[in-house]
Amino acid sequence: GWFGFNGGSELSAFAPGVSYVLVTTAMAACGGGIAAAVTPWVVGGKPDLSMAPNGILGGLVGITAGPDVPSWIGALLICGAIPGVIVYFSVLFFDKIKIDDPVGAISVHGVCGIYGTLAVGFSGGFDAGQFTIQAIGAAAGIIYAFVVAFVLFMILKVTLGIRVSEEEEIE
Repeated sequence: GWFGFNGGSELSAFAPGVSYVLVTTAMAACGGGIAAAVTPWVVGGKPDLSMAPNGILGGLVGITAGPDVPSWIGALLICGAIPGVIVYFSVLFFDKIKIDDPVGAISVHGVCGIYGTLAVGFSGGFDAGQFTIQAIGAAAGIIYAFVVAFVLFMILKVTLGIRVSEEEEIE
């Protein structure tokens, strides 16, 4: 699906442009998967293959904001491997602060998404103006999501409730 999404984000059928985006998308996924599988080995002394799928997704998320920007090696390293490492430490962080995220969705989509958005400003060579625009966009997205989620959860809390009973939780 990601190839259709990123390839379609070219908004044209211009084969070289679409092909380039497909290559950078694949390279980012590869870099993320390898980095997320190897990072626990380097840090903790043993590989954790269960992190590889999150690394692949982290690389895909990391490239999505600007798949036409980096070179293939930039896609592999900057937009793939770095999110692969980030997702590993992010999962550990959210586990440590006891955020219930069993599949690492916050780390993959939230943390790697923010990084990927910012990476547009430096994955093809540093561009301060573009980086600033990306940072403003990321901040706007974070603020919007927080406010909307807060309002919706407060409405749910006073109407239906947001917790299940202890019996349902155990079950």
